[in-house]
Amino acid sequence: MQNEATLRLVIFISLFVVLAAIERVAPRRTHSYQARRWMTNWLFVIIDTITLRTLAIFLPFLAILAAADASTRGWGLLNIVSLPGWFELIIVVTLLDLAIWLQHVLSHKIPVLWRIHRVHHSDIEFDVTTAIRFHPAEIALSMVFKIGLVYVLGPAAWTVVFFEILLNASAMFNHANIALPQWLDRMVRSILVTPDMHRIHHSVHRHEHDTNFGICPIVVGPPIWYLHSVSTGRA
Repeated sequence: MQNEATLRLVIFISLFVVLAAIERVAPRRTHSYQARRWMTNWLFVIIDTITLRTLAIFLPFLAILAAADASTRGWGLLNIVSLPGWFELIIVVTLLDLAIWLQHVLSHKIPVLWRIHRVHHSDIEFDVTTAIRFHPAEIALSMVFKIGLVYVLGPAAWTVVFFEILLNASAMFNHANIALPQWLDRMVRSILVTPDMHRIHHSVHRHEHDTNFGICPIVVGPPIWYLHSVSTGRA
């Protein structure tokens, strides 16, 4: 897709600015916004971007271009059948969200993966910049995982673009240090992973940060979170 990178960047920056502004006006928790910490988290973004660009040298395609390549070659389950665009979008978002959820769970359960994922959890505060703080090795592994899944699934490239935008936007939202009224939070969390819902996942206590793995909204995150919460008495 032409200009997809520009589109994603514009949406990413715009939403980041909006959420950062809301954090200043209506923070959930009051803490100092140290410039050094923000610079550190943004440095992770720069390093992660360089990592993906380097990875693209060895892998002909990243996730979105892999989807276009799979469509051209007729590879993947969705290239075997003809489905309405809206229905394919639901399938793609559901399966990719489930895959990201599974990857997230494994990153907590497998020691070597936890060693790189805990960079995300080592942030001393919890705000919108926490959503962009990831070890480059985790970003690279996640991309390889998504590329493999894309070739198996065979989604249209635009559906992958939609999912990537949704994933990034929801990650920034559920890490944002914003105060939602309890009544609004209860309404929103039925379809979106809210900051209060995800904040417990960043607890320093293992039994708490091994819960609430959902990131992307609507399809997989809340239902799985809810089922787990019911089983652990956290609903």
